[in-house]
Amino acid sequence: MRLSFFLFISLFILTLFSCKEDETPAPPTEVVVLDETPYDFRRGALPAPNLPEDNALTVAKVQLGRMLFYDVKLSKDGSQACADCHRQENAFTDTDRFSIGVRGLPGKRQAMSVFNMAWNDNEFFWDGRAHLLRDQAVLPIQDELEMDESLENVVAKLRAEQEYTDQFIRAFGDDAVTDDRIGLALEAFMLTIVSHNSKYDKFLAGTAELTESEERGRQLFETEYNPFFPESSGADCQHCHGGANFENDLYMNNGLDTDAEMQDDGRMAATGDSADRGKFKVTTLRNIALTAPYMHDGRFQTLEEVIDHYNEGIQPSATLDPALENTRATGLLLTEQDKVDLLNFLHTLTDEDLLTREEFGSPF
Repeated sequence: MRLSFFLFISLFILTLFSCKEDETPAPPTEVVVLDETPYDFRRGALPAPNLPEDNALTVAKVQLGRMLFYDVKLSKDGSQACADCHRQENAFTDTDRFSIGVRGLPGKRQAMSVFNMAWNDNEFFWDGRAHLLRDQAVLPIQDELEMDESLENVVAKLRAEQEYTDQFIRAFGDDAVTDDRIGLALEAFMLTIVSHNSKYDKFLAGTAELTESEERGRQLFETEYNPFFPESSGADCQHCHGGANFENDLYMNNGLDTDAEMQDDGRMAATGDSADRGKFKVTTLRNIALTAPYMHDGRFQTLEEVIDHYNEGIQPSATLDPALENTRATGLLLTEQDKVDLLNFLHTLTDEDLLTREEFGSPF
């Protein structure tokens, strides 16, 4: 009897503790839902851009785009991300003349910077072959000279990771991973990469002063070329690089080659119009001191070479911009001191904050 009673008590105690263990609540599981928190789009004193109405900037969508921008899974062999050819420390471009893709082969044109894309209203790439930024975002993934991957494979890779399916839910409301959503997320992130805090911006805000040389360079930059009054003639840079973003949303032939020497048809490759032969996108001059080499083919290694080209190296061709054709007879008449002053002003367009802002860097 005593043995039976002892066994009964022992079983009762074990059952009691087992019940208490079973009653311990499991840790709560995060419920992932659509997050429509608006992204705090900071543009400084730049004018309000025309952001896409069908792709609202939300914190979740921008974060997804940031993840994709820095993820090597978008490339065929897992060796490259978008950020490898658009490095933050180089103002989101590549300092190689031609970027090297996953096959070890060079691209055909110099990598373009991807900041201030929100103020780009005339299509994308040097030749404008991508209508919207979301279109541009997915083409390098598929280019055999770049990331050399199919969108189908990228979608499969992302679907296999819980971190990504959760983020697609936060960004879009469900876990569907699609080509379109990848483009929209990358577009959202790149739209937020804004450069607005250079010395020049601080000068405009009254919080910094230009040196005597920088101010003279600014005046040369903004003053029109005038061969009839050489002493007051300027470099006429604002003709192509005007406005708050230092560009004009046009495609132009800037006299790099004669018709016979021209090896890249430029805009004509996208439009099929012979009037566009040799024309390329006019790029922003913001952060220009950081983004060598220069031109669509990276032929110039220094800004001094660029200035010399416009001062005395314009080549004639059928589609040469008329304003540049007008300078060919005499050049821009810039003295050596003019060139120094102009160069010093261009350096005031550098935004050091852009190079280190955490929200533009890798999330991994």
